Amino acid sequence: MNQEPPPTGREGNSGRIFIVAGELSGDQHAAGLLGALLSGPEETRPSHIAGLGGSRIQALCPKVEDWLEQAAVLGLVEVLKKYGWFRDKMAETVTRILEGSYDGVVLVDYPGFNLRLAQRLRDKGYRGKLIYYISPQVWAWKRGRVKTMARLLDGMICIFPFEKEFYDDSGLPTLFSGHPLVDALAPKRLPQGAREAGLVALLPGSREREIAALFPAMLDAASRLLKVDPSLRFAIAPANERLASQMQAMAQEAGLEEVVRRHPAGVHDLMQRAIAGAVASGTATLEAAFFGLPYCLVYRVAWLTYVVGRLVVHVKFLGIVNLLAGREVVRELLQKQCDGAHLAAELSRLLGDPVARNRLRQEFADVVASLGSGSAYQNAAAAVRQFLLPCDLSPSPDSPSP
Repeated sequence: MNQEPPPTGREGNSGRIFIVAGELSGDQHAAGLLGALLSGPEETRPSHIAGLGGSRIQALCPKVEDWLEQAAVLGLVEVLKKYGWFRDKMAETVTRILEGSYDGVVLVDYPGFNLRLAQRLRDKGYRGKLIYYISPQVWAWKRGRVKTMARLLDGMICIFPFEKEFYDDSGLPTLFSGHPLVDALAPKRLPQGAREAGLVALLPGSREREIAALFPAMLDAASRLLKVDPSLRFAIAPANERLASQMQAMAQEAGLEEVVRRHPAGVHDLMQRAIAGAVASGTATLEAAFFGLPYCLVYRVAWLTYVVGRLVVHVKFLGIVNLLAGREVVRELLQKQCDGAHLAAELSRLLGDPVARNRLRQEFADVVASLGSGSAYQNAAAAVRQFLLPCDLSPSPDSPSP
């Protein structure tokens, strides 16, 4: 077990912080937050940072243990296989925090571990501040957890504006920091007029199982569209060579290898050059909206998974753009509607109606504007300081309004 250095007094106003992130995305967001904390005025910097995370956090704070290879597991079966390891890691982490006399613990997403950690710490008498960054999607499922979270936590920092109202209603103090995506994507914008006539983006996701489930329908739609307009071109932007080989083999089997090509400049460039597209449910749908790509959302999983999901998920829409807008801005093709015929019909509508495309782009711009104007990590750092020292610090003046 890592030995925590004894408290040495508060060289910085934010004192001693322990941070926990258990996934690649959490490591990225935690590193952005810590970078903003460490680059702030000297009198507000933490005096000591330790915790659990990945290589990005560790590069900033050597006392943070890189545990992602073990911690970042997906699926109930995989978690159960490692139950003993997680149990021991939980006990070790609780001991580290208690013996290290940390002023605050920042929990970054990763709710399966982090919410249990919060409970264990309170059960053991921890009186420091527990701050959550990147809200778990309890507003979509397990809403009953919110009362427990309000009892355990001292503050929530959320990245979607509707989350603030949701948590405020529970009595949990909540600050909206803005979405880090705005800062990450802004430098990648291309000049106006970069779109290429007849170019359609096919984006079935970044996992093999997503591609296996969604790409055949996209290829079928491409075949149908080509019968009407042979001048159309289709582009993919796989995340790595392995996925590229998988998709290219599927295109070849469908006889479309000449018209379905890999976009050489990556997915964000493609989103700004294509006229329309089909995008798998997930973060890519928000990225596509940021870049103004008119698209339809596609989603297909095993039927049992879908049925169970509908029983426990309490939201009207699947797509985050529609959730943010509070209505169906993007057409959602789910399950049996996620086939070549429905997809071809929706893409044909987008391709043939420039008014609809322009209207969609304006609606996307409104949704993106609700995510804040930038400086998300700096705003999150100001929120951490405020939760740790509510009498000494106030939110950053450029913090986005909810």
